[in-house]
Amino acid sequence: MIHPFYIQLALLLSGIALIVYLTTRLKVHPFFALSLVSLLLGIGAKLPATEVLGVMKEGFGQVMKSLGFIIVLGTTLGILLERTGRTTAIANFILRKVGARHAAFAMSITGFIVGMPIFCDSGFIVLSGLSNSLARKAGVAAASISVCLATGLYAVHCLIPPHPGAAAAAGIIGVDFGRVLLFGIPVALPAMLVGYGWAIYAGKASAFSEETESAEGDAPTKHYNLLSSLLPLLVPILLIGLKSFLVRPTQTSWSIQALAFVGDPSIALVIGIILCFMGRGNRNQDTVSAILREAVEKSGGILVIIGAGGAFGHVLAATKIGDHFSDVLPLQHLGILFPFLLTFLLKTAQGSSTVAILTAASLTFPLLPALGMDTENGKLLCVLAMGGGSMMISHANDAYFWVISRFGGVAMEPMLRVYTVATIGMGLTTLLMVYVLSFVL
Repeated sequence: MIHPFYIQLALLLSGIALIVYLTTRLKVHPFFALSLVSLLLGIGAKLPATEVLGVMKEGFGQVMKSLGFIIVLGTTLGILLERTGRTTAIANFILRKVGARHAAFAMSITGFIVGMPIFCDSGFIVLSGLSNSLARKAGVAAASISVCLATGLYAVHCLIPPHPGAAAAAGIIGVDFGRVLLFGIPVALPAMLVGYGWAIYAGKASAFSEETESAEGDAPTKHYNLLSSLLPLLVPILLIGLKSFLVRPTQTSWSIQALAFVGDPSIALVIGIILCFMGRGNRNQDTVSAILREAVEKSGGILVIIGAGGAFGHVLAATKIGDHFSDVLPLQHLGILFPFLLTFLLKTAQGSSTVAILTAASLTFPLLPALGMDTENGKLLCVLAMGGGSMMISHANDAYFWVISRFGGVAMEPMLRVYTVATIGMGLTTLLMVYVLSFVL
C-alpha cells in the first residue's frame, strides 16, 4: 500500500507545477490558478467538495481580515508619495549630500528609503529619469546606476510590509507586522549593499541601450522640503515599531491604549496618508479622487491574489500535509533553509516575488511544527527567510526585470550579468543574515 506521504507529495508537486504552468505559459491570472489548484488538491486528498469550498472561503476571509485594510492603505500611501513628488524630493536631497561622485550609492540609498512604501516597479519608473540623467552627468555606466536603484527598491520590496508579499507571509504565518518591519530593515540593508557592490563591479563595461524610456516627463512639478517628504514615510514606521515593542496585552493605561490604536498598521498608514495632504496645493478634488481610485484599483488585484493564497494554504492545512511530511522527512534539521529554498524555487520558476512568497507561506504554514519554527521568533525567521528566497532568481520571466531594462536603458546581456546575478547575491546574503539573527533571538 502506498504511504499517504507519497500521495500528498505527488498532489503537492502536481499542484505547484500546475500553478507555474497556468501563470507562466497560459498567462492565467494567479487568482484563478491558485483557486483552481486549491479545489483540485482538496478533492484529490479525498475531502468532500463542499468542505473544500468551505475551507477555501474561510482561508480567503481570514487573509482579507488581516491584510485587506493594510494593502489598500499601503498602496494609497505609496501612490500619494509618488504623485506628490515627495519621492523625487528625497532622491534629490540624497544626491545633493553625497555628490555626483557617489551617485550610484546615492541611488541605492534612495531606492531603499523610497521603496519602503512604494512598489519596486512604480518606484523605479518614477526615479528612472533622475537615474538616467545622473548616469550621463556623472559618467557612470547605465547598468551600474540602474541596478543600484533597482536593488535598493527590491531589497525592501521582498522583506518589509506593507509590500504584498511580506505582508501576506506575515499574515498567513502569524507574525506581528511591527516585528517583521523592524527586523526586516536591518536584514534588507546588507542585501542592498551586496546589490550595490555587484552593480559597481559588474556594470562598468555596460552602456545605455537605444530603447531607454524616461519618466521625467511625468514627474510632478511641486517641490517639497525634506521634512514634509519624509514624515508620511517615517511616522507610520515609528508608530508601528513603538506599538510592537511597548504595548503588551496586560497593560491598560490610557497612554498605552492610545499607542496601541495609532500603532495599528492600518491607523498608522492612515496617519501617513493624512500627512501627505498637509500643506497647500494638496487638496484638489479631482486629483485626490483620481489618486484614491487608482489606489483601490491597484490594490484590488493584489488582494484577490493574496486571498486565493490564503485559501490555498487552508486547503493544504486541511489535508494534514504537515503531519505526513513530518513522519517521513527530517524537517526539523532544515529549519529556515526549507522556506528559503521553497520560495527560491517558486520565484525562479514563475517570476513573481509576491506569488512565490505567498505560495511558499501557504505551503510552509502547516509544516511549522515539524520544522521546529512554530514559536514567535521561529515564525519571524521563517517570513524573513522566505523574503530572501523571493529575491532570487530574477530573470526574463519577472516583470520587474523588464521594467529595469526598458526604463533604465539596459540591454538584455548586461541585465542578466549585472542585475540577475545581483539578485542571487542578495538572496544568499539575506539567508545568511537570517541565520545570524537566529542566534540573537
